[in-house]
Amino acid sequence: MTAYIGLDFGTTNSALAIAGPEGAAQLIPLTGPQGALDVCRSILFFERGRRPSDLEVSVGAQAVHRYVETGGEGRLIQSIKSHLASNLFSETLIINKRYDLPHLIGLFIRQLRGLTDMDLGDRIVVGRPVRYWGAKSEEEERLALDRMREALALAGFDEVVFEYEPVAAALKYGSGLSEEELVLIADFGGGTTDFSLIRVGPGVDPEDPDSILGNGGVGIGGDTFDGRIIHEAVAPHLGFGSEYSTPYGKRLPVPAWIYGNLERWHHLSFLRSKDTLRLLREIATGSDDPDQIEALITLVDENLGHPLHQAVERTKVNLSRADETEFRFNLPPLDLRAAVQQRAFDRWIQPDLTEVDEVITDLFDRAGVSPDEVSRVFTTGGSSLVPSVQQMLARRFGAERLAGGGELTSVATGLAIRARARFKGAA
Repeated sequence: MTAYIGLDFGTTNSALAIAGPEGAAQLIPLTGPQGALDVCRSILFFERGRRPSDLEVSVGAQAVHRYVETGGEGRLIQSIKSHLASNLFSETLIINKRYDLPHLIGLFIRQLRGLTDMDLGDRIVVGRPVRYWGAKSEEEERLALDRMREALALAGFDEVVFEYEPVAAALKYGSGLSEEELVLIADFGGGTTDFSLIRVGPGVDPEDPDSILGNGGVGIGGDTFDGRIIHEAVAPHLGFGSEYSTPYGKRLPVPAWIYGNLERWHHLSFLRSKDTLRLLREIATGSDDPDQIEALITLVDENLGHPLHQAVERTKVNLSRADETEFRFNLPPLDLRAAVQQRAFDRWIQPDLTEVDEVITDLFDRAGVSPDEVSRVFTTGGSSLVPSVQQMLARRFGAERLAGGGELTSVATGLAIRARARFKGAA
C-alpha cells in the first residue's frame, strides 16, 4: 500500500504521521526506553564510543536516559530548530568532531526514522513555522529552509514539500467536519506562535491556495514563557540583581547577560567557557551572597540546563491547574525553591501575549475578515493550554468558539493528509 508521510520537526517535540490512499491519518509509534511513544523529544545526546574516534548518538527519550545514566558525560544538544535562521551558528565541536547545523538536524531525523520499522520512503511533507524563531528578514527565512532541505536530504528524503504548521493543524481539524468552516488555527509551539485563517471541511481542496486567507507568526512560544519563570522566580536565587566587589575594590552589579543565557535553556552551555567560569568565580569571591553565585556556578559547570528546564516545565504545567505552585529544583548540592502564583505568571507573560494578540489583529486586517466571521478557533501546541492564552483568545472570539485537541500531534497528522493530497497519483 502506498503511504504518505508527514514530519512535524518541533523545537521541543517531533512526530511522524502516515496517511494511506484513503481514510484518516495516524501517528507512527516511535520506540523508546519505556515502549512506543507518539512524540520524540527533539534532543540529541553524544557520548564517546569504544574507540576514542567513535561517537555514539541517541535521540529523544533514549538521549535523556543516556544523559542521566552517564551523569552528563557527553554533549546534550537541544532546541536545534531555534538556530535555523541564525547566521551566528555555523558549526559546533562535539567531543572530537565538528558538525554544522544541517548535519545535526539530519542526524536527528535519520535517528528518528530508525525509531520505527516502517519504510518511510523518500518523499515527505514537513512542517515549518510561519516565521522561524529569530528570523528578521526573508533572507534568514530562506537560510532556515535551505538548511532544512539539506538536513532532510542527509536523512534520505529526496522530495520535500514544506507546509505551514498551522495549515497542517487546520487540515487535521477539517478532516472531521461535515460542513465547511472558516477557522483560525492558533499553533503555540516551543519557539514560535503561528496563526492561519483558512477554510476547511468537505469539498475544500487542500491544494487550493485560495482556501488560505492569511498567515501570521511571531517568535514567541513555550520557551519564552519558561524564560519568564527563570527570570522572575529562579534567577533571583542565583544572584541576579546582586552586586560584588572586584579585586580592585570597585562595586559592580552581577552582569545581566549571564542570566539572559539561562532564560533560553539551550543557551546554558554558552556559559561553560573558561573565561565565563573564571568571571563567575571572581564574582563569587566578592559577592554579597556567595552561596547564590556558587549555586549558579554549579548549574553552569555541571550543565544542568535539562533538569532545570524540566523543573520550570513542571511549574508551568502546574499553573495550568492551580492558582499557586512551588518551583522546586532539587539536585544536590542544589536545592532551589520559590512560590509561584498564577496571577504573577500571567503578569510576567503579558508583554508576550500582547505581541501575540497584535499578530492576530494584523492577520485579520490583511485578510479583510472580521473575527465575527470565524466559525471556530482551533488551538494546538502545548502552550495553548496556559489559562491566560485561552483567556486572551476568549476575550476576542468568545470561549464558546474555542476548540482544541491533540495539542502535540495534530500538526503531524495534518502534514500526512497534506502529503496524500500532494503526492497521490505522482509517479
